[in-house]
Amino acid sequence: MGAKIYVGGLPYSTTEQQLSDLFAVHGAVASSRIITDKFTGQSRGFGFVEMSSDSEAQAAITALNGTELGGRTLTVNEARPQEPRSGGGGGRGGFGGGGRH
Repeated sequence: MGAKIYVGGLPYSTTEQQLSDLFAVHGAVASSRIITDKFTGQSRGFGFVEMSSDSEAQAAITALNGTELGGRTLTVNEARPQEPRSGGGGGRGGFGGGGRH
């Protein structure tokens, strides 16, 4: 498995193919993914790229961090492992039996 890179500050119109092409100049891209809002499907302005080697990933980070794409400044760095998420939505305890007689 290669090195995973976080890419922030993406224009909302950027496609996964454009993201992959941007990084392909610096080495072999194993995968690229743009994070979208789960309700609207709209880009959230960041994504992840996985390069096939650490040295290629480092070259891409050095070359692309702070550069501009579509009028926005990119933040490019090594992705941190995903934090475990705390439980979602609070449960509603017992169902009150407001019995009708």
